[in-house]
Amino acid sequence: MHYDGLIVRSATKATAEVINAGKNLKIIGRAGTGVDNIDIPAATERGVIVMNTPGGNTLSAAEHTCTLMACLARQVPQAAASMREGRWDRKKFMGIELLGKTLGIIGLGRIGREVATRMQSFGVRTIGFDPIVPAEAAKEFDVEFFELNDLWPECDFITVHTPLIPQTKGLLGDATFAKCKKGVRVINCARGGIIDEAALLRALQSGQCAGAALDVFEQEPPQNTELIQHPNVIPVCHLGASTVEAQSRVAVEIAEQFVDFNEGRSLFGAINAHAMVKALSPSAKSLVKLGERLGRLIEVLYGLEACKEISIVANGPDYSEAPSFLPAAVLSGVLASNSSGLTLNLVNAPDFAKKKGITAKATHCATAESSYRNTITVSVGGHTFGGTVIGGSSPMFTELDGNQLHSPINAVGNVVIGRGPALSAPKFINIMAEHGIFTYACSGGGGIGMLDVSEIVPEDVLNKMRSIPEVTFASMV
Repeated sequence: MHYDGLIVRSATKATAEVINAGKNLKIIGRAGTGVDNIDIPAATERGVIVMNTPGGNTLSAAEHTCTLMACLARQVPQAAASMREGRWDRKKFMGIELLGKTLGIIGLGRIGREVATRMQSFGVRTIGFDPIVPAEAAKEFDVEFFELNDLWPECDFITVHTPLIPQTKGLLGDATFAKCKKGVRVINCARGGIIDEAALLRALQSGQCAGAALDVFEQEPPQNTELIQHPNVIPVCHLGASTVEAQSRVAVEIAEQFVDFNEGRSLFGAINAHAMVKALSPSAKSLVKLGERLGRLIEVLYGLEACKEISIVANGPDYSEAPSFLPAAVLSGVLASNSSGLTLNLVNAPDFAKKKGITAKATHCATAESSYRNTITVSVGGHTFGGTVIGGSSPMFTELDGNQLHSPINAVGNVVIGRGPALSAPKFINIMAEHGIFTYACSGGGGIGMLDVSEIVPEDVLNKMRSIPEVTFASMV
């Protein structure tokens, strides 16, 4: 329970119970592609990064797909089983050639592309669909792009290489098989559930589907024994990544990805931490801290209800990438005292804010309209606060409610904020001095003052400040 990282393969389940027991857990790595065995919502809620090794299994999965396609064409496993039973059924196992056949590839990512390249060497025509990959990109590896409804009737073989998500669950079902050529053959080395197993069995029984090679199933081990015992089905026990090379490769890759994350180099393979991808450098981490503190400042002054819509602008030439992570950083600060005991970070703050009905959007402006080269401004309900990072590592407050501070205040120090006339500041300083708390810097404007002090100010001392006539507010940030 004291470890910072956890690495699993396919058989180990990282459940919510396991994740919540890891009090120091920061990252979970899957040595492989699929993350079905990791409770990603639970990890995200805890602010734990989940990553996989998307490329480590590619070649093994592609080769496995091609092997199963060839086996479907020539019924090799069935013939081998017949031989073991003492029969010599040459006439029973009449196959087909691959030359000139059309393979429909659903999902043109790494594995889909490798399958296309290999099957083209057999003289197979490759067509495909992917909602993300454009037709021009598919052409680069000699795949003709088709929309799904146009693809089905073209195919002699269909292979799927997509994740199992709501949009792909049951993608090949009764309606799809009805659109296919009679005698189509299908391969699934991706995820069980993409092919509706009940619909597949009906298509096999009717002859609409001539054969299926299944490496994955809706339940594993599969419960649909009628399907796996069908004579035209080649069932395999999820072997797509089961090669010596792939297992070694994914183990090395996930270890290297952990090291890269720990050393701030990259976050390759992250599933649930998009806001962190460009927030790993020391300068970006300082901006993250500034965003958190600006968010906290606004919540302290105006309360959570006033923070339903937050607008953030990254100003200046050096902050062009900041909009990718600033919304999550600011939300972390806004929600810090309303997080139900959770520690918020760039991973879980956006989801937590969504549940609270809070949104934050960030844009970039090439120039900063201030005396600083780069600034961050955060606005809610007509109130704008700003800051900058000095020297690449020192977050500073520079703007209070639209008023530029005459001198910046250390944003990561012990900061006291107060409302009242300007003459209140010396009284604040004197009250704190009486309790051994020293003031390093003081600045303000527009009736708001800010002090950088030596330690956290106790509540009884803050109450003395609040009792000063005309002071309407005093708090720690």
